[in-house]
Amino acid sequence: MGALARAIDGLDLPAIEKISESQEQDPFQVLISTLLSARTQDATTLAASTRLFKVAHTPRTMARLTVKQIERLIYPVSFYRHKARHVKATCQILVDRFHGRVPKTMEELLTLPGVGRKTANLVLILAFQSVKNICVDTHVHRISNRLAWVTTRTPDETEQSLYAATDQRWWPYINLYLVTWGQNVCRPVYPRCGECVIREHCPQVGVSANRSALKKVAV
Repeated sequence: MGALARAIDGLDLPAIEKISESQEQDPFQVLISTLLSARTQDATTLAASTRLFKVAHTPRTMARLTVKQIERLIYPVSFYRHKARHVKATCQILVDRFHGRVPKTMEELLTLPGVGRKTANLVLILAFQSVKNICVDTHVHRISNRLAWVTTRTPDETEQSLYAATDQRWWPYINLYLVTWGQNVCRPVYPRCGECVIREHCPQVGVSANRSALKKVAV
């Protein structure tokens, strides 16, 4: 992990990390940005979040927006209509049930529309400085298996396995390190293994199989 921590220095950070830093870890903006980020490129997430927060930056002001207004502000994030409904409903629940504040527990966060374990974990880590959570997205799931830290089929399985497979001091940073590395070096297709600082410790699980499959398609 230490090698990765040094290697990502200077690389472009994930959108949620940028938003978290610029807004001083504001829980609400971290929550909404993470909701928008699912299956959406970072640049699109960052632009959409910026537009939305310029118009409304609290649960109360955002709850006053119509779903159509939110749709226009967050387009073209993936599934923007679906996400706009979740954003609207989540803001109303925050106002009605949580006095306009983002809850600080996994159990309460999971009651919000569209919030799964990935989103909840990231909010707890970035907004509430939790040291007891691991956020697992597609990058973390893929790279953890590629490194043979875990042998799992789903991100939820990976999260639970990583608690046992890694030192707790690294838990809050696993997402930052592996997402940044996954976007820049350890890519899903054609990973840049020759430029990887931990290649000597990586068994490259599934990498050869992926390359063989691509060659067959090309032929």
